[in-house]
Amino acid sequence: MPVQLLKIVKGKFETPIPSHLQNEDLKHLQEGFDHTNKYFQGMVILSYPLTKLEDGTDFLKVVLQDLNDLCSRINSINILIYGKMAEDCAKVIRHGDTCIVAGFKLAKSPTAREDGRHDCHLEMSEEAGSAIYCVAPKYVYTSLNNLKDGTIVNLYGVVKFFKPPYVSKGTDYCSVVTLVDPSNVKLTCTLFNGNLDALPKIYKVGDIVRFHRIKIREYNGQMQGVTSGGFASLTFDGTVGAPIVPRTSSKMYSFMNDEQKMIEELRIWAASHLSVSEPVAKLSGVQPMLFFDLTCQLVGKAKVDGSSFLLKVWDGTKCPYPTWKVPVEERDLEGEKLLLHQLRHLTVDILVYDNHVQLAKSLKLGSFLRIYSIHTKQASGDGEDVSRLEFHLHGGTCYGRGIGVLPESNPDVKELKTFLESVDLAGSQNMESMSSVEFDGTFSNVTDLELHLQRIQQLPVTVLTDHQDLNNTELKTILNSPAPQQYRLRAKLRTYKPQKLYQSVKLHCSKCNSLQEVPDGEDFDFILQGSAVTAPNTELHSTSWYDSVMWTTQDQKQRKIAIHFVKHDEMLQQPEDTLLMVEGGTLKEIWKLTKRFKCVIPVRSTEDDLELLDLSAPFLLQGNIKYYGCKQCSTPKPIKNLSSIAAEQQPSWEPTEIAQVLGIEPLQYVFIMKFTLVDGTGALNAYLFDYEKFFQIPASEILTNNFLQQKMEMTMNALCPPGRKLDDLPWLECFIKSYNVRDATKHQVYYQIFDTTVAEDVV
Repeated sequence: MPVQLLKIVKGKFETPIPSHLQNEDLKHLQEGFDHTNKYFQGMVILSYPLTKLEDGTDFLKVVLQDLNDLCSRINSINILIYGKMAEDCAKVIRHGDTCIVAGFKLAKSPTAREDGRHDCHLEMSEEAGSAIYCVAPKYVYTSLNNLKDGTIVNLYGVVKFFKPPYVSKGTDYCSVVTLVDPSNVKLTCTLFNGNLDALPKIYKVGDIVRFHRIKIREYNGQMQGVTSGGFASLTFDGTVGAPIVPRTSSKMYSFMNDEQKMIEELRIWAASHLSVSEPVAKLSGVQPMLFFDLTCQLVGKAKVDGSSFLLKVWDGTKCPYPTWKVPVEERDLEGEKLLLHQLRHLTVDILVYDNHVQLAKSLKLGSFLRIYSIHTKQASGDGEDVSRLEFHLHGGTCYGRGIGVLPESNPDVKELKTFLESVDLAGSQNMESMSSVEFDGTFSNVTDLELHLQRIQQLPVTVLTDHQDLNNTELKTILNSPAPQQYRLRAKLRTYKPQKLYQSVKLHCSKCNSLQEVPDGEDFDFILQGSAVTAPNTELHSTSWYDSVMWTTQDQKQRKIAIHFVKHDEMLQQPEDTLLMVEGGTLKEIWKLTKRFKCVIPVRSTEDDLELLDLSAPFLLQGNIKYYGCKQCSTPKPIKNLSSIAAEQQPSWEPTEIAQVLGIEPLQYVFIMKFTLVDGTGALNAYLFDYEKFFQIPASEILTNNFLQQKMEMTMNALCPPGRKLDDLPWLECFIKSYNVRDATKHQVYYQIFDTTVAEDVV
């Protein structure tokens, strides 16, 4: 190999350098001499980024220092590396490494006078027969309780939680992994790389990882790990007694004998300290409303629509429930037709959504997968008398949702392959034939079955809450009628936007009718950090209507935090009835306070009074909800106005009352969606503008409540089932009102849904 890693065992190279090569000192590297059988050894003191020359050739420049002649005025030389060798070296060479170079061409250096290095440089490439030997360094590993902000470290850890790689908002893949070790400290690492194979190959909780050159930073009082230049990883099976074989896509890595002992010790520790709850992993054991991981083989796949993709998989066992078959055109289904036919009673259709679609498209048929956090749901919305079990991999990465590709060397894959080869396909088909006869006997003839399907498909999935006197109007009539008017209609939801449901939540000002995006936590944290620069004004502490306490944090920043407890009748109240005002707190600290106290208001000191932060930040936090004010319509008043609420007989500390006395025009959380409705006579785009009535879910709580997010997702899947043909979609009954929008150049009619709610039994 042109680039090799050399291990040192008992003071000698484990793999000796070719015997015909002789060491050459730096001072003897001169033009006009034969260096064919010579090598130069030095330490990397500088390594430039890998670049490309104008012709597209990879190029890497490294500076080696002669360790045998450190006292000389010139003791370093430039190494110019070209082609694939440059690419390989960039992956392994690091500052401080010892390298041996041979098979080089010596040439005059045009930069010697400028950089003060040797008059010549060494040119190397694989084509020229060059070789580079990198001496594997002795790495030092840091335990998780000794990590410090701003350092780059090497570490070992046991996987407590992970998210399989997914496509980030940019072009990179991202993976999140939480590690623990015997120090009982937890570290969450966020890893990015444009190459999927470069991320850790983690398959399950309990795996052991080795991270080299991971950057540590402190965020909200906790250490976090992020990828840095030169980041590399190895993953090992965490099972006690399993072979210690590293998983990595890199062909060049070091692994010392003493590291094997570290892994064995971590395995034993994890076996007694890490709780690994294995979800159901066989199709024969699944039930409705279950989230589980599945190890399986991919035998078919197909595009369903822009936001969902079908995977046909099997694990050799048979699901105990009738399963939903996603309707797709035969020409769109990839897979060996004969095999799909043979396995038709053992495969299940898994519908994957959103961020998982890109990875699902790239999967190779026949590959072995581990699909994490599959959701099963029993449904009969397609008109069948017998409900069928649906399998969904929802969008997002909550609870570790994702898809992992397992190599055939994986022990679980070996076990699965052996089992699949033993499956009696003929026997499973006979069993299915018997169950089909039983099902067909439910109806006396085909006509009865068709009538039954029609009746089920006509059941509405929405409820009208008013205006029962209105009759249904066809969409064609609505589209040809002037606005404004109100209508009752019966239609099907063909599509909706946004497909990523969390994007439907906006902030609305009822006064100026403006809409804005909900700020994310990082924006709020940035504002808090800015306000913490100014220390609290102690002259404003402990007034007639609030008591104050202040302390200094013990970290390097020595941050001062002040908390002002609002009193009632000159007395402090119970925490669940108390409003706090906080100065200098971090986002994490404020969230902790909201879990214990009624309300929290972030403030800062001025010379004369406390005041609210910029209205880009919430003016109030209550429970998990952040309350924002409209910048355009608000006229903030002094904080001391809160004393009027504190003086009430029973202060309620309601957000609307707090906003009023502080001169804030509150923004309300609202769902904004566009529904495309069809009824056979036409298609109409109707807007949903709803605070909580339609979904029976408060828009203010959806972003912080995973259960409500799943409920909304399941609701939309019921209203507009993915993968269904138009004829199979359920009917919606709703009220819409038309209204005119005019400007200087055009006039348009818009439609809005109102007085309609989702039926309680839809989800």
